Amino acid sequence: RFSLLLLNLEEYYFEQHTANHIINKDCKDERKFRGSLKICSKSIIFEPDDYIQPIIKIPLRDCISIKAPEDNEANNPFTRNTSGGISVVCSQVFLIKERNVIAPYKTVRGRREHLFQLDVAGKVGDVVQTLHQLYRASCLDKMGDQAAMITAILQSRLARTSFDKNRFQSISETLHMECKAEMVTPLVTNPGHVCVTDANLYFQPLNGYPKPVVQITLQNVRRIYKRRHGLMPLGLEVFCTENDLCSDIYLKFYNYQDRDEVYFLIATYIENHIAEHTAGSYILQWQRGHISNYQYLLHLNNLADRSCNDLSQYPVFPWIIADYSSSVLDLTKPETFRDLSKPVGALNKERLDRLVTRYQEMPEPKFMYGSHYSSPGYVLFYLVRVAPEYMLCLQNGKFDHADRMFNSIAETWKNCLDGATDFKELIPEFYEDDSSFLVNSLKLDLGKRQGGKMVEDVELPPWASGPDDFLQKSQEALESQYVSEHLHEWIDIIFGYKQKGSEAVAAHNVFHPLTYEGGVDLNSIMDPNEKVALLTQILEFGQTPKQLFTTPHPQRIIPKLKSLSRTSSHSISIAESPVSPNEESFEDLTEESITLAWNNIAKLKLDKQYKIHKEAITGIAVTSNGSSVFTTSQDSTLKMFSKDSKTIQRSVSFSNMALSSCLILPGDTTVISSSWDNHIYFYSIAFGRQQDVLMGHDDAVSKICWHDGRLYSASWDSTVKVWHCVPGETLSNKKHHFELLAELEHDVSVNTIDLNAANTILASGTKEGTISVWDVSTATVLHQLPCHSGTVFHAAFSPDSRHLLSTGEDCCFKVIDVQTGMLLSSVTAEEPQRCFKWDGNTILSGSQSGELLIWDVLGGKVIERIKGHTGAVMSMWMNEQCNSVITGGEDKQIMFWKLQY
Repeated sequence: RFSLLLLNLEEYYFEQHTANHIINKDCKDERKFRGSLKICSKSIIFEPDDYIQPIIKIPLRDCISIKAPEDNEANNPFTRNTSGGISVVCSQVFLIKERNVIAPYKTVRGRREHLFQLDVAGKVGDVVQTLHQLYRASCLDKMGDQAAMITAILQSRLARTSFDKNRFQSISETLHMECKAEMVTPLVTNPGHVCVTDANLYFQPLNGYPKPVVQITLQNVRRIYKRRHGLMPLGLEVFCTENDLCSDIYLKFYNYQDRDEVYFLIATYIENHIAEHTAGSYILQWQRGHISNYQYLLHLNNLADRSCNDLSQYPVFPWIIADYSSSVLDLTKPETFRDLSKPVGALNKERLDRLVTRYQEMPEPKFMYGSHYSSPGYVLFYLVRVAPEYMLCLQNGKFDHADRMFNSIAETWKNCLDGATDFKELIPEFYEDDSSFLVNSLKLDLGKRQGGKMVEDVELPPWASGPDDFLQKSQEALESQYVSEHLHEWIDIIFGYKQKGSEAVAAHNVFHPLTYEGGVDLNSIMDPNEKVALLTQILEFGQTPKQLFTTPHPQRIIPKLKSLSRTSSHSISIAESPVSPNEESFEDLTEESITLAWNNIAKLKLDKQYKIHKEAITGIAVTSNGSSVFTTSQDSTLKMFSKDSKTIQRSVSFSNMALSSCLILPGDTTVISSSWDNHIYFYSIAFGRQQDVLMGHDDAVSKICWHDGRLYSASWDSTVKVWHCVPGETLSNKKHHFELLAELEHDVSVNTIDLNAANTILASGTKEGTISVWDVSTATVLHQLPCHSGTVFHAAFSPDSRHLLSTGEDCCFKVIDVQTGMLLSSVTAEEPQRCFKWDGNTILSGSQSGELLIWDVLGGKVIERIKGHTGAVMSMWMNEQCNSVITGGEDKQIMFWKLQY
């Protein structure tokens, strides 16, 4: 029955003793109750073994005297048999959980003596001495002085004890470190000793409660986060699960060095098992539909220091549904949903106008909202039916007034829209599977409302048939198309760039300065009383999450609803289907075969290899029927290799300088090659001769792309140029006509370029590691990011053009969100990857050593390694179906690869 929630906030439980509680001693109606006497930093608590009897809580500040009655007779050998008694005279006590019912505490006022007889009489002296010390602390006027004295008592107790090594799981464990810390659960912290070995993390509570030792096997740890606790960087939270809301242990240390050392030991241990997730890698998984909106919000809350163990920083979830009156919930109508681009306080225009007027008249520091969207009181407002003892703990033994309780969903939503000071969001429980928080299954007496009605279950909207149905529909709403399209707007407000500064003002999203991280530096406040008062105010008021993004958050990629043929192509073969296969089903089949190919890309097998050049191969282009392969090389030649006869059919040299890349124009009549001699050469396949030359640059041309009569050329002269090419008439020997349409200026040499599928956006990578994303039509830069240290070897858009992948000299793969320019993910390889192909989820890359590697982009790890060239893989070609690959290497060879599945 006893729990730490019976203590006051910021109170510690030190020790317990088996004892009898004697009432009316030496009278006719003397009664004795066996139980346990608990010594806490601000109170004495007696828990009787008999459940019918209430737990007695005596606040130390209400004590009049605490003594061992036989102190003066201690030397008399004849009185020893009655020893072990402690007399506590007090002016008021609280009676809790009478008949084991959770209810508001009963206060009994009036002077009264309580006698406690300890089973171990020898401990009386120590216990009385401790109680006197704690009593002196509780009588100090100022909260700061009280806190300082209790902390001193606690620290001396911790210093006198240490971790009991007999608690180790195995005798062969090696101790890495030991320190003092507190285990954090909602509203409560419990001091003790932390121990990290080579196999386990242990916490041993000073008071042995709730169990002598908490043990976490390091091998089971999946995630670990540093936390800000009470505004100080002292917390550490450990999870043994991937997607759960609640952690396995939350520890608060007494200094950040201890915290960082424990973090380092555990992180080093798990680094060998799992990759650390950043916000970016979660965005990628979320955008690609690998994790749900719910899971993504959970991860963001986690990264922003929100924890279920800290009610002042409880995870925040949005109100999604705005319709609580219809009998049917229609998720296809936008008006069913709340406007996710605004904070709750700005949803009602009339109320907002009043708040803005007040804000404008307010002296600095200004704020729009006098209360927050998440605070301990709000969390327990929602959870009172399942966590009544937390509510009683937070509100000094009382429930809230019945009319202010969480009585109805519709009423609560209306209040959030109209209430003068109510701007609260929701908690994750609204989108989970456990509906118990909506039902008064504990049969709690939560009071009577004005109309005489008792507070029972939460009243649900007409469209919900019951609590489980309500949660089911809330989940469907959270995962709906509308929310997927707009959730990034809410993230901007709560975790993103609209959280602070001028963007926050424009979005009507300004809260009290104390609610923001860094809003106050506790270390700079010297007065302990001021510090305690301020901290209490902040923790009760609520805190804004840590800011995770300073630029607009990317939107989710919403897959277009697949046409029916996509799903039915499994069941009906084309021959059976009565209609002739239309283009769409053909496209779908192609798409399906591409998906199938990428799912099996690890089964790529070497088919044939040929050594056809004298130097490294820099470019590969293949005719549309696949029969002729053109390659360029640093040996300055362009060669045409016949796949059927397995021979070189042509070899052309345009100058004595290396060629850097090649491509075939539609129609398979012309090959274009770029050269280190600053020129671009046009070669006619039909006539077997150089047809034209474009002297377009002042330094080597590194890469060329072509689309729809336009040539894009990148050069070491720091430019990318866009040309309009009108082909000459081959027979009359007329030359191509070149017109320069645009010049994209860079600061340094450009090493690689790529066009998106719609040919509207171009990406460039430089020798200094910068990636630029350009709008081709206006020749303006959309985003510029210093992505790599050293040369960018290759960059390419995903097939849906939402993401850009690049690789460089620094052995890194980087993924950028094209729409916002946000860097989402960085994966480090053992060696540089020179070229690659990817489908948005999986990468096939050619490495410096000649191996082909297959990567899972989202997991950031290698799935398969395939032996290939004996030198770097310099170029790679893949057919449209993605089941045939050709690579060219530093070893002067071309290799033909086939998918076999």
